[in-house]
Amino acid sequence: MANVQLEFQASAGEADPQSRPLLVLGQLHNLHRLPWAQLRGKLQPRVTEEIWQSALSTLNPNPTDSCPLYLNYATVAALPSRVSRHNSPSAAQFITRLVRNCLPGGVSRCILMVCERSEVFASACALARAFPLFTHRSSASRRTEKKTVTVEFFLVGQNNGPMEVATLKCLASATEGVRLAARIVDTPCNEMNTDNFLEEIKKVGKDLGITPTIIRDEELKERGFGGIYGVGKAALHPPALAVLSHTPDGATQTIAWVGKGIVYDTGGLSIKGKTTMPGMKRDCGGAAAILGAFKATVKQGFKDNLHAVFCLAENAVGPRATRPDDIHVLYSGKTVEINNTDAEGRLILADGVAYACKDLGADIILDMATLTGAQGIATGKYHAAVLTNNEEWEKACVKAGRNCGDLVHPLVYCPELHFSEFTSAVADMKNSVADRDNTPSSCAGLFIASHIGFDWPGVWVHIDIAAPVHAGERATGYGVALLLSLFGGASEDPLLNLVSPLGCNGDSPPEEMERDSKRRRLV
Repeated sequence: MANVQLEFQASAGEADPQSRPLLVLGQLHNLHRLPWAQLRGKLQPRVTEEIWQSALSTLNPNPTDSCPLYLNYATVAALPSRVSRHNSPSAAQFITRLVRNCLPGGVSRCILMVCERSEVFASACALARAFPLFTHRSSASRRTEKKTVTVEFFLVGQNNGPMEVATLKCLASATEGVRLAARIVDTPCNEMNTDNFLEEIKKVGKDLGITPTIIRDEELKERGFGGIYGVGKAALHPPALAVLSHTPDGATQTIAWVGKGIVYDTGGLSIKGKTTMPGMKRDCGGAAAILGAFKATVKQGFKDNLHAVFCLAENAVGPRATRPDDIHVLYSGKTVEINNTDAEGRLILADGVAYACKDLGADIILDMATLTGAQGIATGKYHAAVLTNNEEWEKACVKAGRNCGDLVHPLVYCPELHFSEFTSAVADMKNSVADRDNTPSSCAGLFIASHIGFDWPGVWVHIDIAAPVHAGERATGYGVALLLSLFGGASEDPLLNLVSPLGCNGDSPPEEMERDSKRRRLV
């Protein structure tokens, strides 16, 4: 899958499935609405209309089903006919599974996706997850040919006209961002250390014409970033804070995305065990998602100031490692007594959100992180957890997740009951809770929020993606689609407007949009 190129086209054209294998994918009632005239050129002479209709009649999705149409060259697959209220109408997770299991092999292949226009974005991002970029299998290095998967959408229901060029461009940008994030998360730390992560940031900046701001190593200590420096100072490759900034003319607000970029997490001196440490290359999933989303967002046109803040460190063991009982002064000026060096992500994010507040003047701060193992217990493998000081944004995150396929579910936000878990006798707070049975995922997020203040008047959103950042042993690129959807109302792109929490019907008078631009554009 690593050398697969995804191409989105308004029409994939006609071809014998023996020379270009085909997967037709959609909900069963939508597949029945696909005209044979639309499909004939992609299946003949191998498959007749009678065979096609017979295949549809055999499908009984529970929750999915598939049927070969011609040997292993052509297949039709059915998504769940219905989903629950906490799932995406696109059934995005099932799209990824069906593509992995049912798409025939070959150098040139085609996917015909049958869905409604509102499901196009989520479906495309789900398709992208089936084609990871990273591999070090020796057999892959011997294959020189580039494989191409051409994706065509056939739209049913309302607004079912042809796919516009702008829509295809948006899908290409979004799926490129998803695959970029997944590649970074899949790459092991002996290659994706903090130095190489910075190179990825610089490369994205060069593509967008943006020079990143980078603060590294001892400069972090000198400037007061005690969280990032304290976590990463023991590693061979020094820690860093990096910022990519998009500042267009006419911006009405400033948004900061803050990503946790722990390139490897041993747990520090509170070291992880031999069964819990493998997979900790994925602890940079939040920063990777923000990098992929920032690239796609800016390419598609973004109306407001947007800063991507990357908090990069390796939580290593060594003579300079932070010890339990050490006290660090974070960028907020608050002191933290370390009682668990394996609760490191909140320390670097605390510096990141404080920087976004104090130095960038952000009105909206969103941090994204693989923060707690407890997240998977609280909201499961597929739904990230959202914690926010704003009820409207909580609802917007859930809706954006359903629109884009990156599912989200709320955590309890109640600092007056939960923040006392961090009480310290010698510092402003400890970094880990006293009672691990008292909503630890919420508490971890509250630790981050405390460094901008619970009375801060802006919007703070915390997304814990520890479980959905991977499926099995592969990264999912989770978070890219969510950010594009959640902030789609501030984009110049019509498709991102469509999948934003409010959508975009274009019926509002210009003066009304101007008067209430912040609320309308984003939530």
